[in-house]
Amino acid sequence: MKQITASLPFQWPSRAKVLSTAETLVVGAAGGLAFLAAGLPGGLISGSMIAVGIAAIAGRQLMLPPLLTQIVLVLLGISLGSVVSRHLIQQVGAYPLTIGLLALATFCSTFGSSYYLQRIHGWDRTSAFLAGSPGALSQITILAVERGADLPGIAVVQTMRVIILTAALPLVLALAGITPSAAPSLATTIASPLELVELVAASLALALILRLIKFPASWMFGAMIGSSVLHGAGWVEGGLPNWVRGVALVGIGALIGSRFARMRIKTLAGHINAALGSFAVAIAVSGIFVAIVALTTQVKLSDVVVAFAPGAMDAMLALALTLHIDPIFVGAHHLSRFVFVTIATPGIVHLFGRTQDDVDD
Repeated sequence: MKQITASLPFQWPSRAKVLSTAETLVVGAAGGLAFLAAGLPGGLISGSMIAVGIAAIAGRQLMLPPLLTQIVLVLLGISLGSVVSRHLIQQVGAYPLTIGLLALATFCSTFGSSYYLQRIHGWDRTSAFLAGSPGALSQITILAVERGADLPGIAVVQTMRVIILTAALPLVLALAGITPSAAPSLATTIASPLELVELVAASLALALILRLIKFPASWMFGAMIGSSVLHGAGWVEGGLPNWVRGVALVGIGALIGSRFARMRIKTLAGHINAALGSFAVAIAVSGIFVAIVALTTQVKLSDVVVAFAPGAMDAMLALALTLHIDPIFVGAHHLSRFVFVTIATPGIVHLFGRTQDDVDD
């Protein structure tokens, strides 16, 4: 009987995991609602992230299980897809130029940040290149393990960049007065029960297909594509209830904040200066390219800022949703950045990092 039970593919989560998950959601919801009540831009995601991050640093073992994470990403993808309209699709023709500039910005940011980490903080070349590479954290972690790089330092630099961008970007855009006050094409009506079933079914189907072919961020992008097709073709009117979108934003914020639960305070404190300095270099480089795009194209400045921000795809797309920014433009650029980083980083590390023989020794 014990052998049969052990062979079952599904196991109920332990009581400790259930309590940790519940605490994460409660803390995230409280932080998000507090920021929302204060009228802060992007309040749900940034408030949730900051509250969970503070609790995690304080020693609370906060986490979101994979299944709940996948649900949150699917809900976010459906919400992003519901913003799609024929007008937004017609603007895709302007992407090649900006995506080309984004590729150049990614390389310049990576080399600039890595040079700073080497010269100012004495990092080895491999660790510096991996820490300076914006996005694709899973691939970066695998390379760091294979190359014997400073994994804790890389994790701090990468995590701090995402945390700072997610918390500060909405405030910066609001203070600069370049955040749209309302989304012209945002679905304000709730889809009918039948349309909601269609949305969920199409989104899950596309997400599973992308999952099978190992497409990056498959749950979110699959749901976004499925929802985009239905809304862009006019087959579905309306979207998810506002409270469901709110749950997705709180969930993404809690997911980002929970990364601190895997960090020791000593590790965080030991690398905080490197993280802040590297972030400043990356932002300076990205700002130059944002200015170039803003001066040479007709793309909205708010769209360019979020699309070129060197943060995680899920966080930046969540910000696009809550800040009423074009999700197709932002999604296309962050997916392109992911592809650039995934393809180019191994080659950069091979050419400029420590040799594999040094690592093996």
